Amino acid sequence: MHPTLRLAAAISFASLFSLSAQAADSKGSVEVVHWWTSGGEKAAVDVLKAQVEKDGFTWKDGAVAGGGGATAMTVLKSRAVAGNPPGVAQIKGPDIQDWAATGLLDPDVLKDVAKDEKWDGLLDKKVADTVKYDGDYVAVPVNIHRINWLWINPEVFKKAGIDKAPTTLEEFYAAGDKLKAAGFIPLAHGGQPWQDSTVFESVVLSVMGVEGYKKALVELDEKALTGPEMVKALTELKKVATYMDPDGKGQDWNLEAAKVINGKAGMQIMGDWAKSEWTLAKKTAGKDYQCVAFPGTDKAFLYNIDSLVVFKQKDKGTAAGQQDIARKVLGEDFQKVFSINKGSIPVRNDMLADMGKYGFDSCAQTAAKDFLADAKSGGLQPSMAHNMATTLAVQGAFFDVVTNYINDPKADPADAAKKLAAAVNAAK
Repeated sequence: MHPTLRLAAAISFASLFSLSAQAADSKGSVEVVHWWTSGGEKAAVDVLKAQVEKDGFTWKDGAVAGGGGATAMTVLKSRAVAGNPPGVAQIKGPDIQDWAATGLLDPDVLKDVAKDEKWDGLLDKKVADTVKYDGDYVAVPVNIHRINWLWINPEVFKKAGIDKAPTTLEEFYAAGDKLKAAGFIPLAHGGQPWQDSTVFESVVLSVMGVEGYKKALVELDEKALTGPEMVKALTELKKVATYMDPDGKGQDWNLEAAKVINGKAGMQIMGDWAKSEWTLAKKTAGKDYQCVAFPGTDKAFLYNIDSLVVFKQKDKGTAAGQQDIARKVLGEDFQKVFSINKGSIPVRNDMLADMGKYGFDSCAQTAAKDFLADAKSGGLQPSMAHNMATTLAVQGAFFDVVTNYINDPKADPADAAKKLAAAVNAAK
């Protein structure tokens, strides 16, 4: 059954009209469910909370730990089935369309805000389409993350005798060998399924290129999923895995980021929310750490767009609070402060075109420049590992096969490619 139908069927058992009004103060109260819980992420979301409360609304924080968001989504579905969804929730990519199809999201509450603030002119079409359903905004985009980053501690590289960031997979392996020989962890990595697939999709992009990535991980083309290029990508993934932190099994991404920050590891493959940990540690981009595109992917931009959807609510104060959050989220002040804290870049095209004006660091300026360039060239592609390219069901199929493959020393790349296609087809 298609995920939309599964979600709708589950929710049909609850009363869709028993949405509970939230206790409000003089202006209104909004509960926000999200998974921004690491140190840097919490600092970022606290900025929005403070601005909303300054406007006289009560922010009820519904933070749910878990970097990939799977736990938060489980909580959210339970709340929806019980007929008690929050006012606002962090949902991304195609899942927004699935939720909207159930009738639980509100297509009206953001109409005036979007029109008054001229969202269609502010946002790249791919960004706008992500948060629309049947032409109406049902969510507000918060920021843009680049996934295919490689984070480097230059001091560790220097101690290991490495004089530059790797730009090819061969140079990556050479750097890994030197780091290992010098007693460092070459690649900090927490062995959670979403982290495994973050590495996987960067390797696929490096080996198969933008068109190959699009065919396999976005269009889910069976020939691309089982063909020789995918087999090669899986072969390279197995080699990349030999440099991963041996103590990283089950570790959260921010704990692994700390190993690079503290000089125990040389590199980490992670989206640019990792920068929030460097910022929290008072480190400077370009000096204390380097951010470069994963080898072979400098002409591509795997994106992840954080978004906040609005659920239908009976309470007028909650609706006013939802609108206030939307206005604040797309305002210049919040876009600047949030992304600087979070490690991301703004969703507003006018800000992306002039990042220096807003005080963004070299990593963010590079990301913005590449985003705008790749939006024109076709290099801009949605991340499979971060809920942007496909449904959670299909994503789960990728997660299972990729993680099992990485953890099985005897796994055959060609066999894994066949399993990948079979699992994806079954999950569609």
